[in-house]
Amino acid sequence: MACYFNGVSHTFNEYLLVPGYSSCECVPANVSLKTPLVKFKKGEEPAISLNIPLTSAIMQSVSGEKLAVALAREGGVSFIYGSQSVEDEAAMVARAKSFKAGFVVSDSNVMPDQTLKDVVAIKNRNGHSTFAVTEDGTADGKLLGIVTDRDYRISRMTGDEKVREFMTPLEKLITAEEGTSLKEANDIIWEHKLNSLPIVDKNGYLKYFVFRKDYDAHKDNPNELLDPNKRYVVGAGINTRDYEQRVPALIDAGADVLCIDSSEGFSEWQARTLAWIRERYGDSVKVGAGNVVDREGFLFLADAGADFIKVGIGGGSICITRETKGIGRGQATALIDVCEARDEYFKKTGVYIPVCSDGGIVYDHHMTLALAMGADFLMLGRYFARFDESPTEKISIRGTYYKEYWGEGSNRARNWQRYDLGGDKKLSFEEGVDSYVPYAGSLKDNVAVSLSKVKSTMCNCGAMTIPELQEKAKLTLVSATSIVEGGAHDVIRKDTAADVHK
Repeated sequence: MACYFNGVSHTFNEYLLVPGYSSCECVPANVSLKTPLVKFKKGEEPAISLNIPLTSAIMQSVSGEKLAVALAREGGVSFIYGSQSVEDEAAMVARAKSFKAGFVVSDSNVMPDQTLKDVVAIKNRNGHSTFAVTEDGTADGKLLGIVTDRDYRISRMTGDEKVREFMTPLEKLITAEEGTSLKEANDIIWEHKLNSLPIVDKNGYLKYFVFRKDYDAHKDNPNELLDPNKRYVVGAGINTRDYEQRVPALIDAGADVLCIDSSEGFSEWQARTLAWIRERYGDSVKVGAGNVVDREGFLFLADAGADFIKVGIGGGSICITRETKGIGRGQATALIDVCEARDEYFKKTGVYIPVCSDGGIVYDHHMTLALAMGADFLMLGRYFARFDESPTEKISIRGTYYKEYWGEGSNRARNWQRYDLGGDKKLSFEEGVDSYVPYAGSLKDNVAVSLSKVKSTMCNCGAMTIPELQEKAKLTLVSATSIVEGGAHDVIRKDTAADVHK
């Protein structure tokens, strides 16, 4: 006879947090959201911790190099999508890792024989006003000069002038050698009243720019997540098919942490992948696994050597796994069950394995609920897909802007490896949809608002850290009527009153 779980499978929206005592010190400014990303032994510090409990989903429509840098600046980690060739994913990781904090790889570059028209075209495309002039027009070519908007005036030029005729040549530039620290570079900028400082190697090849405007930006990102070499921390997705080729390439490209991208992690395929990584790299390569929805799945992956474990099947906004296969579990119930197993495992072994809640986050307050239920951090897809930094197009539909968002199990992505059960190398049927999400602006602004809500709610619970929230949180199930009561009701809202009178 089949095994039946006692009780109903619940979602985040069916729970509320009950306030607890708050001291006068428990204010949002004092709240720390630092949380472990990878497993560690009792009494030790994790090899990698997040400064905010957010990671981006391993999806084509979410996690590209631009979002990886933007999220690391805020203190989280992006897992660059693996549903592309090994070479392309490794190159994407390498480009993201090339962004040292405050050091910018030039993406507006010209050769001396190009024209002002070329400069203007690139400026219109990239929006940048500083151009590196290199021998071959690449970001790492031999530096010959720079062009800024002070070097030309479109209204007084034909557009056919060669770059060499109006650029500021190298001999008139102040540069710094590779190895110059960010503090030293900023000192040079302020001393010489520069807007930008080219960083070149000993042979004169361009490495980076340091910009005056980024000085304040750097100070505005106190949570930025950096590796020991002051580069942004970057994650990458792998699968259970080509890991023997993909893992070495991603490690060589500089990936700090990997994650097996799979719709269901309680499988021999994931155990084989983890065993191969441990055999060749020991514990030096950090790799998460999943997804699971119960204690049995958690314990399987814990014993297999996972550094963190993802929870969630079928709860994503573009996921139709439950609809097509009838498999999954309510995200709140799954998370509570797995986190209880995580805590028991820690008491028994002295090894703490972080749990990532993946899917089911619809509103900002769901983030706090997930953390209170035991999640160490969250993985979000739809949330990040809405921002400027996601890889998708911004589209206007009847005057409203949207971003494209599609599931890895959709016909568009055709990421058969994510749903691989050892059969043919193809997607037999869809487990995701192709959709739009409302455009929301920049990642930085939205993350700041979301986390301010998380911190405020934590203070309502009397908690100043995530572990303290998990210890003190009081949760209650709510009825359908209570859910209605929790929003605006029995009034005509002013922002919709105009529609009422039409």
